[in-house]
Amino acid sequence: PFSISNHFFDCQLSLYDGCLPSQVLKSLPRIEGRPGATLPPLDFDALEAGLRLLHGDDITEEDVMSAAMYPKVFEEYKEFTGSFGPVDCLSTRLFLDGPKIAEEFQVEIERGKTLHIKALAVGDLNKTGQRGVFFELNGQLRSVLVKDNLAMKEMKFHPKALKSVRGQVGAPMPGKVIEVKVEPGQKVEKGQPLCVLSAMKMETVVNCPLTGVVTVIHVNTGTSLEGDDLILEITAEE
Repeated sequence: PFSISNHFFDCQLSLYDGCLPSQVLKSLPRIEGRPGATLPPLDFDALEAGLRLLHGDDITEEDVMSAAMYPKVFEEYKEFTGSFGPVDCLSTRLFLDGPKIAEEFQVEIERGKTLHIKALAVGDLNKTGQRGVFFELNGQLRSVLVKDNLAMKEMKFHPKALKSVRGQVGAPMPGKVIEVKVEPGQKVEKGQPLCVLSAMKMETVVNCPLTGVVTVIHVNTGTSLEGDDLILEITAEE
């Protein structure tokens, strides 16, 4: 496994005498002596300056050491805290499992400043894969939308047509596809009907915006669409 071979490659300890290192490392290069002795000098001042440029001026000495020893882990940590804030003020159970409904807890965000929070309810999953979370914050009713990553793995999202990409045709309004009038590889002319949508008991014809060839069709008869959902793609005729 990579973890084992990487361990041998990183360590290269003299106690692994014999054929075992060769069998594990195989074609990986061997390092003679202490691995750290061959590393180039590290400019900690330059590293700190780079971290401050990327993450702001709240970089500590511990951050610099972490970035020096575990650069990938440190970047993942900063990305996480950038999205979710200083979660170190939460207890381990609250961080891993979240609060139970009707549970009250306190979070000290700084010395002398404590938030009193009570979890009230979690709403149903919406079309964008989010749930409404309702809670009390210092006695005031609050709510936020939280992405349900576990549920989103099972959800399918229809791609959106990008207005900046010529040839991507999107739905002008929410509706259901009742007829697709073209097929992949077919040459189409500007203004030619491409498909028919049904919305609020009315039929809407989606016309071709340019002359070209249909390359990909993203819908079938019966597909339900939201506004700007991608219907098909056309390669413009040169």
